[in-house]
Amino acid sequence: MEKNKTKKDIVKMLLNNKDLNVESEDELIDLLLDEPISIDALKEEEKHISVGDKIADIVTKFIGSWTFILSFTLFLIVWILLNMYVLQNLDPYPFILLNLLLSCIAALQAPIIMMSQNRAAKRDSLRSKNDYRTDLKSELILEELHDKIERLEKNQKEIIKLLNNKNN
Repeated sequence: MEKNKTKKDIVKMLLNNKDLNVESEDELIDLLLDEPISIDALKEEEKHISVGDKIADIVTKFIGSWTFILSFTLFLIVWILLNMYVLQNLDPYPFILLNLLLSCIAALQAPIIMMSQNRAAKRDSLRSKNDYRTDLKSELILEELHDKIERLEKNQKEIIKLLNNKNN
């Protein structure tokens, strides 16, 4: 846990900097238990998604599929066979027009895939922050439970000691 911050500072950060009017640490832990801090990263991201982002995701999903790979391979084979045997004057060997077409497709694919990857990275970052906040909340609660168990053990030992002294 962050040593330079107090529990109150950490809880305030976890609860999105709400003003905390608490007197004791018990109230602080109760407040932390009552307030949900986790968020759904996908829903949060969907609030800020644009049409271009949606299109980039759809294109990236299609480009990364076996359907695309197989259909594009079939397109290349058909292009080569047509230009070798049927349309010999359109794009003769070494298929310069095909090379230009492939270069243009690659030039468009790269930024579209990068757009989708950048959004995925932002989503992962949001999930990571959410995990950190949840872990920190769990750590605070576990620390509080540990302290309570130690107090219970101490009280139990004192009671046993008093009972032993009373019986003697």
